[in-house]
Amino acid sequence: MSENNEPRHAAGPDPDRIPATQPPKSLAPDPDANLETPAEDDAAYVTSLDTAGGAHQPSAVPVSAQSGSLPGAPEEESLLRKIFTGNGIVTILAVLLALILGGLLIALTDEVVGTTSTYLFARPTDFLAAVWSAATGSYVALFQGAVFNPRGVGAAGQFAPLMETLTIATPLITAGLGVALAFRAGLFNIGAQGQIIMAGILASWVGFALDLPMGLHLLLVLLAGVVGGAVWGGIVGVLKARTGAHEVIVTIMFNYIALYLLRYLLDTDLFQRPGESTPISPVLDASAVYPLLFGSQYRLHLGFLLAIAATVFVSWLLNRSTLGFEFRAVGANPKAALTAGINVSRATILVMTIAGGLAGLAGVAQVAGTEKVLTDGVAATYGFDAITVALLGRSSPWGTFAAGLLFGAFRAGAVQMQIQTGTPIDIVLVVQSLIVLFIAAPPLIRAIFGLNPRKKKAAPAGKSQKAVATGGAA
Repeated sequence: MSENNEPRHAAGPDPDRIPATQPPKSLAPDPDANLETPAEDDAAYVTSLDTAGGAHQPSAVPVSAQSGSLPGAPEEESLLRKIFTGNGIVTILAVLLALILGGLLIALTDEVVGTTSTYLFARPTDFLAAVWSAATGSYVALFQGAVFNPRGVGAAGQFAPLMETLTIATPLITAGLGVALAFRAGLFNIGAQGQIIMAGILASWVGFALDLPMGLHLLLVLLAGVVGGAVWGGIVGVLKARTGAHEVIVTIMFNYIALYLLRYLLDTDLFQRPGESTPISPVLDASAVYPLLFGSQYRLHLGFLLAIAATVFVSWLLNRSTLGFEFRAVGANPKAALTAGINVSRATILVMTIAGGLAGLAGVAQVAGTEKVLTDGVAATYGFDAITVALLGRSSPWGTFAAGLLFGAFRAGAVQMQIQTGTPIDIVLVVQSLIVLFIAAPPLIRAIFGLNPRKKKAAPAGKSQKAVATGGAA
């Protein structure tokens, strides 16, 4: 249609008055026409398809909105193939491949495998059986130490490994969410370690220095920890937004600042336990610690439920809120987001603040849930492992949650694996590293398992238009 609402082409004759012997107008493209037409010419072409070149009245539903595919158009990929080539199956296969390679590494360290390898060609079945026994035995022990131990005393003893896995996974999940959220906004937050430490410092001081009623005391401990992590992350966001300082360098420096600040405070009368020469704080008051979920026989505490709530919150923030849309837009293309009217500086500060608060939940879980005291090892390696968890979870909230559970199981089961089979505990670290390596290289996984999507040959534009004009006839 032109600007004065007149048809671009003259309307054809009324179809009721077309003689039976008159052939319909050809739909073949004009050979003198330019193939690279603007959008309105494409719309006119679709209109000509709908009206048979003006021979019919326009249909109620345009051709472009009708079901089916035009002749010459590429076929849609099947649902089954989409499932088996998607990111989810690639992640599962990456974990599986890492476990297989880890099993081979376990077999190399086994004494029986070494003995049977000396007469491999004489009796190869002995060697293969030893390799299988070493790998499966270690993984069975890992499972029993992380999920379910059938040799435990009663149901409490049998499910104790699962409770320990959930306890260890709690700070991994919340810290991983902080890293994943920053990833979605295009920021590399490797400062979760420092944010956990600062949260632990503030939460522990409120826990042992203040005398408050139960409920209110725990709430203030939680708020103090979240605020400590949020402020420590928010400062990085301000420096990034106002001065352009790279967040990787800044967060690394802030990790060291937090660590040495913690060590200094533990040598002062403000934080050091009276009568102790070691750097350890007083025990938090009973009113300032997380309640246990299943009694004193397990260490699982309220922090795990808060980790689930944090996962739900991050999922809603990223997928259902305007602020989350801004975060994702800035992460996809900051310049385009700025052009669209999004305040990139504000988004950078907010995302680092929220990420720091999520990592702060991990610090609170450590001092108010698991340890109940503050030491210089309060953060352990949770802040750095959170990066691995976020990568394995592909920066999605529930993917990060599942990755946190997996790594919690590795940590909990590694000790039992070493006790039962003598396998070095460092093998678990190798498996974790292999998982990250394969997750970072999806094309490698697809190539190994033959999951590369089929390369479809696109038909030339002229040929496809000719097929449309002739109704797909050869």
